[in-house]
Amino acid sequence: MHLRHLAILLTATATVFAQEAAPAAKSPLGPWVEPDFPFFSSVLDCRDLGEGFPKDNLTPRGLILNLGHNLWACFDTDLLRIACIWEGKPGEPPVTPAALAPGSYHSVGWKTKDGQDFLPKPNGKVWLANGLYPGWQVGEKPSFTDPREKAPSVEEVGRGPLDGKFLSVEEHGDRLLLKFSVGNAEINEIMEADKIGDELVVMRLVIVMPRDVGLTCSINHKVHARKPSDVIAQSTFSDTLSCIEMDGGELSFLKASPHQEIDEALFIMTKDGLWRPSGAEADVKSGGSNRSNPGRKWPQILSTTAKLSTSTDAYVFDDIPLLFDNPWKRHVRLADIDFLNDQGDAVGVTFDGDVWLISGLKGDLEKVTWKRFASGLHEPMSIVARKKNQDSGIKNQELFVFDRNGIWRLVDSNADQECDSYEMFCNLFAQTAETREFPNSMKLGPKGELYISKGGQEGTTRGKHNGTVIKVAPDGKSFEVIGYGLRQPFIGVNEKTGLVTASDQQGHYVPSTPLHIIEKGHFYGHLPTIAPKEKYPAPITEPMTWIPHPVNPSGVTQTWLTGAKMGDMNDELIHIGYNRPELFRVLINDRFERKQAAVVSFSRELDFPLLNAKVNPADGQLYVTGFQVWGTTTKVQSGLARVRYTGKPRVLLKQVTPTDAGLVLTFNHALDAAMATNPDSYSAERWNYKRTPEYGSPHLKPDGSGAGQEWMTASSAYLSQDGKNVLVAFPGMKAGIHQMRIGWGLKSADGLKAENTAYFTPWELLSFKPADFGFAADLKPNLTPRQVAAVSAVKPTVEEGARIYQMFGCMACHSRDGSNVGKVGPSWKGLFGSERDIAKGMKGKVKADEAYLRESILNPAAKVVKGFEKFDTGMPIYNGILNDSQVESLVMFIKGLK
Repeated sequence: MHLRHLAILLTATATVFAQEAAPAAKSPLGPWVEPDFPFFSSVLDCRDLGEGFPKDNLTPRGLILNLGHNLWACFDTDLLRIACIWEGKPGEPPVTPAALAPGSYHSVGWKTKDGQDFLPKPNGKVWLANGLYPGWQVGEKPSFTDPREKAPSVEEVGRGPLDGKFLSVEEHGDRLLLKFSVGNAEINEIMEADKIGDELVVMRLVIVMPRDVGLTCSINHKVHARKPSDVIAQSTFSDTLSCIEMDGGELSFLKASPHQEIDEALFIMTKDGLWRPSGAEADVKSGGSNRSNPGRKWPQILSTTAKLSTSTDAYVFDDIPLLFDNPWKRHVRLADIDFLNDQGDAVGVTFDGDVWLISGLKGDLEKVTWKRFASGLHEPMSIVARKKNQDSGIKNQELFVFDRNGIWRLVDSNADQECDSYEMFCNLFAQTAETREFPNSMKLGPKGELYISKGGQEGTTRGKHNGTVIKVAPDGKSFEVIGYGLRQPFIGVNEKTGLVTASDQQGHYVPSTPLHIIEKGHFYGHLPTIAPKEKYPAPITEPMTWIPHPVNPSGVTQTWLTGAKMGDMNDELIHIGYNRPELFRVLINDRFERKQAAVVSFSRELDFPLLNAKVNPADGQLYVTGFQVWGTTTKVQSGLARVRYTGKPRVLLKQVTPTDAGLVLTFNHALDAAMATNPDSYSAERWNYKRTPEYGSPHLKPDGSGAGQEWMTASSAYLSQDGKNVLVAFPGMKAGIHQMRIGWGLKSADGLKAENTAYFTPWELLSFKPADFGFAADLKPNLTPRQVAAVSAVKPTVEEGARIYQMFGCMACHSRDGSNVGKVGPSWKGLFGSERDIAKGMKGKVKADEAYLRESILNPAAKVVKGFEKFDTGMPIYNGILNDSQVESLVMFIKGLK
């Protein structure tokens, strides 16, 4: 772009800005649409503007431009068109807040509806609009046929970009510049509002670089538009504006013949069409400003101080306060972070489209500084910093943000720590206006490639790339779908090996929470509700492992602890739970032809919703962040925390290996031999799921006899010679069971607690060879079925109850903090002594005394609490499984949860 053209041709004064409707009186937040920022991104629904306007005008990828004087324009970055220009209503937001980010900004828990029926619309008086045809295109006359390849639903308009490419939106001083290419020509455009006399107008500057093809630009589809002969204020084009009739009105369009010079034109639009009054040339040279605050927008550098944990555990959590108190009264719903160097400098992105530079993330976190860097993005949830070279600092990093528009590269061209050029790195993949086609996640690959995952729930039409995992080339010029048939996938990528994993969300065709390995061309089983039932396009690739929905009701991203300083967890895979904030360790087992994995809870201590995590090269610790929209058990809206390894010991399970003789559990510490070789130290069960068009799946017994789980009683247990491997022998091991659970209540040889539960899917069984795991080579496991002893010498205690709560997997279905979200059973907090409203087994209320607790443990179907009668996952009947002492310990534990 030649900046001299801007000074010659542009003028505008903008002193009145549309404001979002005033938030609730108690809200400390400002408006979601900031009055002095030049653009924001949004879907825009202009399908029902009334007579004389196009009926198909829907923009899935729109830049809403703040023209000043409360005038707004939507630029469609796919079709390179001005979709709509409108005059806003004073004191109200320019678009209706029907999208998720603005709708939930002041009202956490607010939800969007599925489909494309309830979308943001222009809020005010529409001046002009264009239909679903290219704004700029090669040719002598405009075509009104959408040339893009159709989506699976032919009526779907979110088909991706034209052959022409949207390049960037740039700030030059106080003006906003759009850049894109059509044919072999680069085109620059600027739009601003001003008054000529008493009339409010929009001035559109068009600058077309040298080209060897003819171009047209559709300007204005409007009934009774003013004559095009009075349109051009100034022009160097060899052609002028023309007009053709269509849809009962007229379409004005600009013609630009092949030319080896730069051409430029400035034309003026009013609410009645196109216009050039007498003397306009002089008026439009007077200079002006598009915003009330040109230049550097956010000079302030602000700081917070972390609260370090005082816990004496091996792994502790340091709370890093977010910058909720800021001069712009901006919400900071932090979604993701990435690190720029090994000095504690990072970047973070919020769901409301802001990017922050964050420094001081190392040491005692005494001074964490925040500098606002960018804004205007469309519900982003991931950010990636990619090194240009080995030097430190933001200038040697490429910053990428994935939002509904595509993948942006954010550039600070004048090194003032603010983004001034938003470059479209890749938008080649399609994006519909479906409210649930979220830009879920983005991760960096080992060769500089970027992997993204897109939401797959479709309520109105079927798009091209909904529910896919996509690989984008390092230069952004190509992409490929590597996995499809996913409902709401969130991914992880090993930056050394390139292994791509993905979680998904339980729903239709997704019976529970899966954890997939994503492989090129594979289909993962989800079909949208609007598709023909069970008409699968390819064989279904089952997950590496299933996770019970009550255990992980909303799985999101995965992070490899590559380069970490996290003790025995180094290089492991961490999986994040969103609904109930939780970190899981994923223990991948490579002993099989097909990778298997066991999932073990690592921590439930965080009190904010978790979405992403990243290892900080400055200290080797794991930093986690996320925000709340809906469906979480926490009331904290967003947070940032450091998971810090203190160097103290913790007994960790390192691997689960299913064999034909039972399960081999591998630990990082030698175990207490007496407890490890006692089969009563373990609990296990297994069940199947069924993939159907219905939402989720009950637990199904492997023998096909109906709902429920099959309890497994260990016949014997053996400890390896180094004390770190245990064979828990089970008769009747089977491959292909969808879900197994193994719980243990052990201690290490030096007395450390070792209590947890692992969930896994034994797709294959190894032939047990004792020497492979450090057992005596002549070990022959006893696989004789065993009855659980009726009496135990263990004295009932609260501590033993807590161990059983963990070992038997009770925590999967019953919380101890009062929360029921994501649970299939009532919370145990405050349960003892309360009045229970019974819905199944009897009528009326019953007091939860000791007798009630014992009965509910031994025969859970006797009295089912109201609100939980619909759950058919089935609680095991523990009569004959738990002995009297264990039941008493559980009762004592529940009584203490007040």
